[in-house]
Amino acid sequence: MRMFDALKSELVVRGSVRFYVRARPGAPETKAMEHMDDDSIKIAIAAPPEGGKANAALIKFLAQEFEVPASNVQIVSGQTARMKLVQISF
Repeated sequence: MRMFDALKSELVVRGSVRFYVRARPGAPETKAMEHMDDDSIKIAIAAPPEGGKANAALIKFLAQEFEVPASNVQIVSGQTARMKLVQISF
């Protein structure tokens, strides 16, 4: 997905990348929606915000997008908030 191209390039060069995600749980499907003015990426998540289900779905989605194992995707902060700091390692 084009929205992640610059972040993917940074991941290859640096070995890891951090960015903010504005999560929207409870959506019909999981997909990247838009690059926000505050530089965060709005992502719709097809899982409810309870019991860590939305976080797990977000991690799975980002792992697929960045072609890394899910264990390489970490929510650094904001586990219970809509705004999350995510780190992806190579």
